Amino acid sequence: MKTGAYYTGNYRNLFAEFLDKSESEVQTKVDKAWDQLFKGDNNTERVYYPVEPDMAYIEDIAHKEVCSEGMSYGMMIAVQLDKKSEFDHLWKWAKTYMQYKSGQRKDYFAWQLDTSGTVIDHNPASDGDEWIAMSLFFASARWGNGKGIYNYQAEAQAILDAMLGKAESPDSDSVITNMFNSKEKQVVFTPLGKSYHFTNPSYHLPHYYELWARQADKNNSFWCEAASVSREFLKIAAHPQTGLFPDYSHFDGTPTDLWNKGHKDFRFDAWRVAMNIAVDYEWFARDEWAISQSNRLLDFFYDQGLDKYANQYTLEGKALSKDHSPGLIAMNAVASLASTNPNRIDFIRELWNTPVPSDIYRYYDGLLYMLAILQLSGNFRVYKPGDNPVSACDD
Repeated sequence: MKTGAYYTGNYRNLFAEFLDKSESEVQTKVDKAWDQLFKGDNNTERVYYPVEPDMAYIEDIAHKEVCSEGMSYGMMIAVQLDKKSEFDHLWKWAKTYMQYKSGQRKDYFAWQLDTSGTVIDHNPASDGDEWIAMSLFFASARWGNGKGIYNYQAEAQAILDAMLGKAESPDSDSVITNMFNSKEKQVVFTPLGKSYHFTNPSYHLPHYYELWARQADKNNSFWCEAASVSREFLKIAAHPQTGLFPDYSHFDGTPTDLWNKGHKDFRFDAWRVAMNIAVDYEWFARDEWAISQSNRLLDFFYDQGLDKYANQYTLEGKALSKDHSPGLIAMNAVASLASTNPNRIDFIRELWNTPVPSDIYRYYDGLLYMLAILQLSGNFRVYKPGDNPVSACDD
């Protein structure tokens, strides 16, 4: 059985392994994506926008807004590439404008703001808070802790404390809750009212929870159990034939669509589940189900036509669009980290041949593209404060 990269320190470079790309070619690919998305033309290329003197935000270009999701991805990309200045600028903007300083939402992040920092939607999106916390832990391990908001370890811990330190069950739709359902031990869609009672499969990040079981200063056994529960949840939420996931689901894996907007189907959020499963397997290799699931998913998309599969489907495999999106190309390529299919090379090659997104949808497509380039090139790594801290997860 495979030993995960967390233990071996060996992060695979699939571009070299399958496409015979040289180290310099791969580095050029990484640099081009970074330079375009973070330093490129203001109107057609970049998603990272500096705010003088020492802040920056990631903009959702199509909607002219800033989301906690995008800020969290930007921070993670920056820490993975050792870009401390960009990381700190994004973090200060998120801390200043997004994170609540008091009240029920204290230490949570508003998920949607305009580019001036005015809140549009006050509710948190659980995935943004999860990714921000993980990027802060990595920053602490990679660069050490500074003072104030740059004490990354303390800031990350405060976010985890908030996730488990609110109401355990809402008695009204206005009550802010824990970010993890205390009974189910699963991440909730939004820690508010009815949204406490269902989840989003793409928010399940067992590899992050397993790290928190080691790095957090409390609730370690909870995080270890949450990792195990998430892995089991993903098994039952995946469609058994297509391998597709819904955007939203009940805790038992059955699809749900509270607002009747199609979220019981495989849509934009669900693209990311393939990445989460594959990276979890690459880092920890807890369950070889990740192999069969990744194989199943890639076979489905391969049969749809490698260069033309749609970006939205029913779970049974009926196409709901005609668009072929770079973000989904990227996420399917990451599934190759866990897949053993011969056709995985075709998905890796398709990502390699896909240009860095530069149109109006370059925010979501572009950030998923950048994450995938890092993950397939061996540049998406665990940064830890010491040598493999002991965890009950290893028992």
